[in-house]
Amino acid sequence: MTAENPSRGSGRRNLVSQLPLLVWLVVLWMLLWGSLSALTIVTGILIAVIVTRLFYLPPVELSGRFNPWWALVFVVTFIWDVVKGSFHVAWIAVNPRRTPDSSVVAVQLQSRSDLVMLLVSLNISLVPGSLVIEADRYRAVLYIHSLDVHDADSITRAKQIVHRAERRILRVIGSKEELMRCERAEESA
Repeated sequence: MTAENPSRGSGRRNLVSQLPLLVWLVVLWMLLWGSLSALTIVTGILIAVIVTRLFYLPPVELSGRFNPWWALVFVVTFIWDVVKGSFHVAWIAVNPRRTPDSSVVAVQLQSRSDLVMLLVSLNISLVPGSLVIEADRYRAVLYIHSLDVHDADSITRAKQIVHRAERRILRVIGSKEELMRCERAEESA
């Protein structure tokens, strides 16, 4: 009777857990080459496996759920936020009677997931009028430079924008526990 190597099964599980990353790297490779041929797919798979085996990448923990309805809601509200933010920034730029105030606002996120923090940061930075200037991943705090912030009410509004973005993202990919924690924090605020 031979003793089974415990690392043998863990390598297979590790590959399965990194499958979304591998697929994304292959898709990115095909987009970079602008081709959907067998050669780009095979070389993309080889490059993705080499990159994930050669370089240390921190594990991305996925909740294992994806809600297509909330994904559609997220996309529509994101587009609306971009359009609304564009008009708001344009109005500030052309209004000669107004000097815009800005501020750096610290926003505590409810989720501790690196992926959620990244997606919230991207969401906030892509909407005109705000930019993430620092992310403290250990405390789950985003530091946002926000345009047109001049009093306590506008600081509260800037924080609410970040919390709404976090809640929308959690509805799409977050765990049920994170979403409940986020909603409870909003109710108590």
